[in-house]
Amino acid sequence: MGSLIRSPPRPGAGTLGRGLFLLGQCLPFALVLIVVGIEFSPAHFLYTGPILTATPALAAVTMGPRGTLAATALAVLVSVCTATYNQAWGTQQVYTNFLALFLVSAASITTSSAVSTRRKNELDQVRRIATAAQEVILRPVPDRLGTVRAASLYLAAEKGAQIGGDLYEAVQTRYGIRLLVGDVRGKGLPAVRAAAAVLGAFREAVHYEDDLAEVMDHCMASLRRECAVPGAFSEEALAEGFVTALVAQVPDGPVVEVVNRGHPPPLLLHEGKARPLMPASPQPPLGLEDLIIGVSEAETFPFGPGDRLLLHTDGVIEARDPDDGFFPLADAMEAVHGRARTPQEFLDLLHEALLRHTEGRLADDAAMLLVDRCEEPGRPAGAVAD
Repeated sequence: MGSLIRSPPRPGAGTLGRGLFLLGQCLPFALVLIVVGIEFSPAHFLYTGPILTATPALAAVTMGPRGTLAATALAVLVSVCTATYNQAWGTQQVYTNFLALFLVSAASITTSSAVSTRRKNELDQVRRIATAAQEVILRPVPDRLGTVRAASLYLAAEKGAQIGGDLYEAVQTRYGIRLLVGDVRGKGLPAVRAAAAVLGAFREAVHYEDDLAEVMDHCMASLRRECAVPGAFSEEALAEGFVTALVAQVPDGPVVEVVNRGHPPPLLLHEGKARPLMPASPQPPLGLEDLIIGVSEAETFPFGPGDRLLLHTDGVIEARDPDDGFFPLADAMEAVHGRARTPQEFLDLLHEALLRHTEGRLADDAAMLLVDRCEEPGRPAGAVAD
């Protein structure tokens, strides 16, 4: 989704930072061009040695070991050419320049390599921590839950990112299989905090609340308590933030019950045809309870043996191709229906189709939770049909 639970960056701040960084990368080569212009002009009597000597040091700040080495090689090449052109070989000044360039280059390459290695180690550590935190918040969905088989998939928009505002869960209870999918408006640690509050409330409430709408109310109350913690979220996030959520229940009968609070409707694949389970009375997301008209109630839809139910976040259906076209999720489900036997295979094929559509570039995090009704109503899990 958009940008919750943190304030958006100041307009132009990101562009300005990238511009300054690119300027820093170009500066060493600009200095080399200045030296070339001076040395091959009537102004060649000017002493340019210190300028070339500074080139590797400046490159080391922004370009890493390879960029520093390239800047060093270019500085040496220019020094050789200018010394030859000016017939300065054999003078003390030329050898002093080469010695200074060698020492500065060696120090710059060594420093750049050390900094690059340290940054890589720090990034690897952050990724390991993020992966561990993600697995705690979004633990793996069991392959089998009663009369359904399940699988889940989480895709981060940024390379190396592991934590976002998308959430899902599947739990087997005495009331049936209960599912949750949601999306916090935003990214980063504040979004994770909101997602954790909703997930924690769901995991507790599903085991003792027989009314599915009451389960959703517990999630709403938990999010409200979390937002009331002083300093937890910015003022703008408290005013504009929300969480879209959908709770579903698969009981023993051939149906599925759904409570939808502003979330994209799930898709039901029946006999090779996918259709959305649209709510009869749309309800606003969690956090926007003041807009609710009436009371949330679970809606019932057919869900029989052989059917597949896909819960997803808007990062899937809003993924765009280079021509700005949305990902046709329903068509993709129908296309891969006959090629996948298990839920995980099905999600893997959808993942491939999504990456083809976007050419490997996701603009938002995306999550999918798939359940298959694989048993006859009332038949215990693991029983073999006659």
